[in-house]
Amino acid sequence: MKKSFDFSAQAVMDLAGADAARALAEDVGTGDLTAGLIDPQRSARAQVLARESAVICGSAWVQATVQQLDPEAQLAWHVRDGEHCTAGQVVLELQGRAQALLTAERTALNFLQLLSAVATKTARYVEVVQGTPAQIVDTRKTLPGLRLAQKYAVGMGGGINHRMGLYDAVLIKENHIAAAGGIVQVLARAASVAGQADFVQVEVETLAQLEQVLDAGASMVLLDNMDLAQLRQAVAINAGRASLEISGGVTFEGLRSLAETGVDRISVGGLTKDVKAVDFSMRFLEL
Repeated sequence: MKKSFDFSAQAVMDLAGADAARALAEDVGTGDLTAGLIDPQRSARAQVLARESAVICGSAWVQATVQQLDPEAQLAWHVRDGEHCTAGQVVLELQGRAQALLTAERTALNFLQLLSAVATKTARYVEVVQGTPAQIVDTRKTLPGLRLAQKYAVGMGGGINHRMGLYDAVLIKENHIAAAGGIVQVLARAASVAGQADFVQVEVETLAQLEQVLDAGASMVLLDNMDLAQLRQAVAINAGRASLEISGGVTFEGLRSLAETGVDRISVGGLTKDVKAVDFSMRFLEL
């Protein structure tokens, strides 16, 4: 398995195609009984409208959903991934077989509303920390089966991807340290897999633990559930030796204060775990 996902254009299309195939199988099953009432030779035009302002994300997933049902369908995007739309704006126009567009409608909108929600929320967090050293980072708290799609959406909102899974990076937590017999021991063992990992990171809960892992040579440290005073002390103790990341207790209201402590990264599980779908609708037009 590859260490990370590069989100190149072709890779995204391949990912979207696999996600769309799985979603259509779930929704369509043996066939769309209602769309079957429509003349299979009939063509249709439709528009997708945004009901609220948002950062658009998910165009590849919409395209894959529609074109798996009608390979000849035409899609014209007026707002591209990573761009903002306004309430009432037409973001997409489609033309193809009426049956296919009707069958694709809900699955396509499900992808669009979820991924745009992730991108929109991420963009809000990124805006708040502008002017500080802090970057907004995602976590593994994603919808099962849609992790890569959601992490792509985080990128479209201006955020940074943490590890994709357990296979591409090392994150040493309290239980790992206990099981290995100590911080020095587990970091020594981590060196043996460093060539397979994008990074090695150690989680600490106290300033004493921070000093210990820094003395042991840690280059990335996760500061878990520390208050503002502790975070400022942690930055001073670190003195630029390691990349510092905040985890736990992060709220939108307190985000700016956390960023101003001088840490390098703030990880936010809510970017992918606690999102409210963006409202889109599809309208069919007369030919």
